[in-house]
Amino acid sequence: MSAPALHHLELWTRDLTVDEPPFHWLLTILGWAAERVEGWPEGRIWRHPSGTYIVLEQSEAVRNTRHDRRAPGMNHLALTIADRDALDRLRADAGAHGWRELFSDRYPHAGGEGQTAWYAENPGGFEVEVVATTPTA
Repeated sequence: MSAPALHHLELWTRDLTVDEPPFHWLLTILGWAAERVEGWPEGRIWRHPSGTYIVLEQSEAVRNTRHDRRAPGMNHLALTIADRDALDRLRADAGAHGWRELFSDRYPHAGGEGQTAWYAENPGGFEVEVVATTPTA
């Protein structure tokens, strides 16, 4: 097996208590496993079966109170889900877990007609795009 193309992605937050619950729900629904690092209360890790992992870290070095996807840097995180049915279920449940849908008037093709995806933002300002790898079940 070859190595994943992405080793890890580290996201900084001003307040882990705001950003962790929505990310935990989303990532575990998508098959990422939560890992705790002993002695590191400021960070959380979720690992994909491929080995790629995402870190969410609270840091006093963060300059703003929330992520600004329109500032230079990362605009959004794009993740995959199996199919359109799973995407619809995720969309239906996401609001109860802190995600606010973006571009709802263009769902499921806000990224273009050739792509089936859902876009949302969490309370900390992080945007995610979840793409169905199989548009229909």
